[in-house]
Amino acid sequence: MTSSLEASALDTLGQVIPEHVLEIARVLARTGHRTWVVGGSLRDQLRTVLAGSSPNHGADWDLATDAQPQVVQRAFKRVIPTGIKHGTVTVMLGQQGYEVTTLRGEADYSDGRRPDSVYFVDDIREDLARRDFTINAIAYDPLARVVEDPFDGVGDLQRRLIRAVGSASERFGEDGLRVLRAARFVATLEFDLDPETARAIEPSLDSFRKVSPERVRDEWIKTMKARAPSRAFIVMRDHGLLSATAPALLGPEQSTGEAPLQVALRAVDLSAPNPSVRFAALLHNVGSASVNDQPVNQSAELAFGLLSSLRFSNKDRDRIVSLVRHHAAFDPDTRSDADLRRWLRRVGPELLEDLHALMQAIASARAEATDGVERLFERARSILKLKPPLTIGELAVTGNDLRQELDLAPGPLLGRTLQALLELVLDDPEQNQRARLLALARDTAAKLESS
Repeated sequence: MTSSLEASALDTLGQVIPEHVLEIARVLARTGHRTWVVGGSLRDQLRTVLAGSSPNHGADWDLATDAQPQVVQRAFKRVIPTGIKHGTVTVMLGQQGYEVTTLRGEADYSDGRRPDSVYFVDDIREDLARRDFTINAIAYDPLARVVEDPFDGVGDLQRRLIRAVGSASERFGEDGLRVLRAARFVATLEFDLDPETARAIEPSLDSFRKVSPERVRDEWIKTMKARAPSRAFIVMRDHGLLSATAPALLGPEQSTGEAPLQVALRAVDLSAPNPSVRFAALLHNVGSASVNDQPVNQSAELAFGLLSSLRFSNKDRDRIVSLVRHHAAFDPDTRSDADLRRWLRRVGPELLEDLHALMQAIASARAEATDGVERLFERARSILKLKPPLTIGELAVTGNDLRQELDLAPGPLLGRTLQALLELVLDDPEQNQRARLLALARDTAAKLESS
């Protein structure tokens, strides 16, 4: 059916369509074919228009056409066959690329991930019928300025509702990732989940279990960009997705008290929208039996395992795990400057700002005062301004100096001597002078060799 959008809303939508999109539609119209704007780009523009806000003129635009890929290729000078097997080519106009996909239907999904085959169709409504949710099953003809909305997606945008196209169990059975996308949209769009669609999630978990870890990871990362990612993780918890993907997050069985996951989700929402900090907030108490239980090393090990299983890059995984490992309270009022320098050495100055944000969020989520966190980081920054040596590489002597001056051979003794010198300057940074360290190194090496 054609949408009943008010004329003013259609006018606003029409004004935001880029000239390049109109040019593609006009060129294909001259070959006897139609073009529509579809997908998330249209959904987000319609949300903005319906809310009475200004549309995003810099948005990406996905296009669908009833022209076959070879027709599109012949119609434009520069076309990249990015996904031509599935009917998608990229039309280059200037420096900008526009994905243009031929209207299609899809055969069975025997692996629960992708269609066994696709076939091209002429009817935009048939193409929209294969999509996941009604809010993504809308099309706009930029030349005729007509919205095609056979499943009342515009109505669901107005109702702020995530509802599957047609049969939810069929849509979820086709692609197991769709249940996770439903959870993600609940958070990123701040919509509610249609009850019938929600009921179809748990019976579809077998299909979800076929989804690759990389696709799950990407959905989690997108979820962390939401204002309140907890909305998605609550859906995942309530409908079995966490049990299938990350059971450790659910924690040991509890008899009383608030679940650690609830505290973790509050911390996620209270964190700045920084993926590393938010994932660390989610995982900071994983494996805890209660909110008062803080098994930091256990949580770090479980976080390492989960992030590895989801194929996070080594760099991202190790940063998140370091945040989890070092988030525990460190009382700045009972520790010396030497203690703080050793703490900074363990944490690493490059992690300091993220760790500050994480510890603030956790304290707030636990309804604890953040004064101690603030004093800790004030002292830490003051110490860093003095540029104390925190690593062997920052000592005023090198291993080569010790080999030449003390005739120390490369090996364990040399490494132990440098480590001992670092401990000395962590206690007293004034000792970090070449002559002083060489003198200390002579005595230190002798003691280590005789021990």
